[in-house]
Amino acid sequence: MNPEESTLKALFFREIKDFLVFIRSEKGLSSNTIEAYMRDVQNFANYAWQQEVRRYQAVEPEHLIAFLGSLKSADYATSTISRTLVSLKVFFGFLKREGTIEQDPSMLLESPKLWQLLPDILDIEEVDLLMNQPDTKTAKGVRDRAIFELLYGSGLRVSEVCTLTIYSIDDQYIRVYGKGSKERIVPIGSQALMAVDQYLSLYRWQWDSEKEQSLFVTLRGKSMDRISIWRSIKEYAQQAGITKTISPHTLRHSFATHLLNNGADLRVIQDLLGHANISSTDRYTRVSSSHLQEAFHRFHPKWK
Repeated sequence: MNPEESTLKALFFREIKDFLVFIRSEKGLSSNTIEAYMRDVQNFANYAWQQEVRRYQAVEPEHLIAFLGSLKSADYATSTISRTLVSLKVFFGFLKREGTIEQDPSMLLESPKLWQLLPDILDIEEVDLLMNQPDTKTAKGVRDRAIFELLYGSGLRVSEVCTLTIYSIDDQYIRVYGKGSKERIVPIGSQALMAVDQYLSLYRWQWDSEKEQSLFVTLRGKSMDRISIWRSIKEYAQQAGITKTISPHTLRHSFATHLLNNGADLRVIQDLLGHANISSTDRYTRVSSSHLQEAFHRFHPKWK
């Protein structure tokens, strides 16, 4: 580990020590509860660090879902998983009050039925149903449809969608900066490109300024954040009558799974998702491997 990495790690885990001081002095908790909270938060911090998260500001709801899912896969009791979620909610609430993070990634995660938090895969019909929910006669609807098309059509992380600029898309490719500011070039399907072009030509120009170059902006012209996208996708899913637990991660997860089911090679999917380790891709898909057939655009059901 280089000196810079060591410094980052020290800062990352120092927040946990500050949290300990807080819960000891202000929460009035029993020693057993404090010990449990610290163990839960420490376990999550170790998990997040392994996932290349270096700042708590970069923690997304998907990280929490994946962590809780790993506990469930390891046969932890539901009561233990429930307590872990409570611990993380208290921790991230503390970080927000301290100004360490701007938004609380645990805010939208609710107990008690935690197994429902594990990401589901949408089938093609459900994807189409979700895509058709935004009212494309409105600026918000056109924008939201474009966001959903990119999440599913190119498998982007919601944080990557939020950091796209008006210059990120070139012809049929997207220049994406993923975890650790690593750049990758991702293909964009015709439907997603059409949705983005419609958004750019009809509405995005209304908020054109040198100060705000984000591709996706709010109706007030400010850059979209991941919590706003999380909320909107849950609202549209409810509107569509989709009962599965859904998040921006669900569309990325479905992207990878549908590619694999249609014969795409796991290594190709790894590159498209921006995974440094093939094991991350294998965990994402949760389906049996199949043989390599042809290139990405042939396999993806929304490419044509």
